[in-house]
Amino acid sequence: MFEPLKGLRVIDTSHVLAGPYAGYQLALLGADVIKIEVPGIGDWTRKGGQLPELNEAGMGLSYMSQNAAKRSLALDIKTPEGRDILKRLTANADVFIENMRPGTMARNGLGYEDMKAVKPDLIYCSISAFGQDGPYSRRGAYDHVIQGMCGIMGTTGTRESGPTKVGAPYVDFATGLNAAYAISAALHQRRATGEGVHLDVAMLDTSMMLMASLLTSHLSSGWKPEPAGNEAWSRSPTSGCFQTADGLLMVAANNIRQIVPLLETLGLAELAEKTRRDPTAARDELNGLRLTLEVALKTRSASEWEEDLNAVGVPAGRVRNLSEMLAEEHAAARQLTTPIEAVPGTTVHVPTAGFKANGAAIAPTTPAPRLGEHSREVLGELGLTDEEIDALEEASVIGTSATSGGRSGEPNWR
Repeated sequence: MFEPLKGLRVIDTSHVLAGPYAGYQLALLGADVIKIEVPGIGDWTRKGGQLPELNEAGMGLSYMSQNAAKRSLALDIKTPEGRDILKRLTANADVFIENMRPGTMARNGLGYEDMKAVKPDLIYCSISAFGQDGPYSRRGAYDHVIQGMCGIMGTTGTRESGPTKVGAPYVDFATGLNAAYAISAALHQRRATGEGVHLDVAMLDTSMMLMASLLTSHLSSGWKPEPAGNEAWSRSPTSGCFQTADGLLMVAANNIRQIVPLLETLGLAELAEKTRRDPTAARDELNGLRLTLEVALKTRSASEWEEDLNAVGVPAGRVRNLSEMLAEEHAAARQLTTPIEAVPGTTVHVPTAGFKANGAAIAPTTPAPRLGEHSREVLGELGLTDEEIDALEEASVIGTSATSGGRSGEPNWR
């Protein structure tokens, strides 16, 4: 198995999506990730998803998708006893993840300097909406708010539709990946220097880096991106979205090696030969070719054109919905998800790591934990006796899967 992080321990105090998704990536790579949740409440995504029976059990699909392969410790870190336990756990950990508003953890005695005091070489990763500094740093936000602020919505819609957000919380997921990448780099540096680091990962920063070429073009030339709809980024007249006989087709023909076979396949042999001989002379004619291409492409189905164009080296893909893509043999071959029994009798398909190692997918082997499922186990590893654990449970400092229940909500100490 590909487990480069095996033997490392991660304390994951984050909730909702970006932070937990970062912890999930580390768990997939073999790290022991301990998820810290408020007793009786837990991560509020436990109640989110399209299967009511899982929501009722506190194992909603929104929670399952980024928390498999972790252990759950239900711990009230508002209490002195809870904070002491968290520090003791951190003293034996390598990575600490939090995604509260900047300043919140420090006010509760759990900031970077506090945790560095108990673990000098700790990798402490703070994930927030806008970063640890700057005028917006104390603001909170969710994915769609960041999408609205970063500029991507102004390029995603059309002049007619106005700004349109991306149809998935891509900023959250990208921020989680960005954090996991930063943590992996910090761990590598620690091996060389023996020093820890405080990582500052922001959703807004991540969203801007997802538009890196737009940033460079705008700041360097003054160019302002406009709504592009389904146009290709290259703005080539032979690239973009085209209507076929039965649906939409995305085509990418951006250079002479792609444009000529595209024209030949569409039956435009004369223009293909002219373009091959003198691309510069054919440029004006190509720029006015959009309507001609649309007429030709409407004569056959999107699937047929996809096969024929790819066969001659022209990237093309029929526009699919999610269920269509997942039903195809290629998606199965790439092992994008793996089935796990969330609760007895209910199977959930959770994402794999998104890449393969030595030809094998990297998938979790255990489901997302029930709230407090591993509380006694983790505290026992810390050296607490059964009597001490019982006393903490009686005082509601900790919860177990038997006492935490299925309620869900956000921590009330933000």
